[in-house]
Amino acid sequence: MASKVVIIKTSPNTVLSDYRRLLHLAEYENYISKYKDTILKLNLSWNKFFPASNTPPWQLEAVITTLLEDGFVKEKLFPVENKTVVTDPIQGAKQNLWLPILKRSGLRFFPLTDVEWTRYDFKSEFLKLNQIFPKGFEIPKMFIGKQIMHLPTVKTHGHSVTTGAIKNSFGGLLKEFRHYAHKYIHEVLVDLMLIQKELHPSMFAVVDGTVCGDGAGPRTMTPVIKNYILASADQVAIDAVAAKMMGFNPMEIPYLRMCHERGLGKAD
Repeated sequence: MASKVVIIKTSPNTVLSDYRRLLHLAEYENYISKYKDTILKLNLSWNKFFPASNTPPWQLEAVITTLLEDGFVKEKLFPVENKTVVTDPIQGAKQNLWLPILKRSGLRFFPLTDVEWTRYDFKSEFLKLNQIFPKGFEIPKMFIGKQIMHLPTVKTHGHSVTTGAIKNSFGGLLKEFRHYAHKYIHEVLVDLMLIQKELHPSMFAVVDGTVCGDGAGPRTMTPVIKNYILASADQVAIDAVAAKMMGFNPMEIPYLRMCHERGLGKAD
């Protein structure tokens, strides 16, 4: 069965309304229910605002506005982000203007450093995570059973070639020592897709390519204005399309090929 990825050409003057049109063309309400709790997984690669590194404020504002206008209630929306060895979620939320947008919408920001983490009995056979974390690993308890919407950007990555919807889960499901996983990043990204399939009843991605990141991302990049926005319920397909737009053959990127081969999404 074919996967659907919607791409819209946008502009600074129309980006907010274009995001609303994007979500509706992608039929997001067929995948994300207004009656269920929804994780909004933001993307923070750098505390500072730098184009393409993080979820830009216009992406966050447009998505939240669309959800609320479509009848989602703020009590069921959970914007989250985690820390890394080089980022702090609160500082990032301030400097990327997430906090005033969330406050104006009546939403609370949930730094994953402040929530309960727990062990989970996964049924999937992982490629590398059990080897990297032989004593096991914890996940945010609040993720269990909630649907999730990812809000990454279109950019390259020094370890995984590209980064988008799939790698956005990397920051949510593993703690700050997850950088140890970069040695086997492609296998780990497949493992994270397996984890998400078990944790979340549904997934959706809204990817900002208004300004894309070129170079050794996700921070040391050259911003490239492209003015595209993308949406899909297939995390593999949307990352594959973004990779193609950046000039890569998706099936030559190991994590996309392996996800495709395992039936986790469409990369072709």
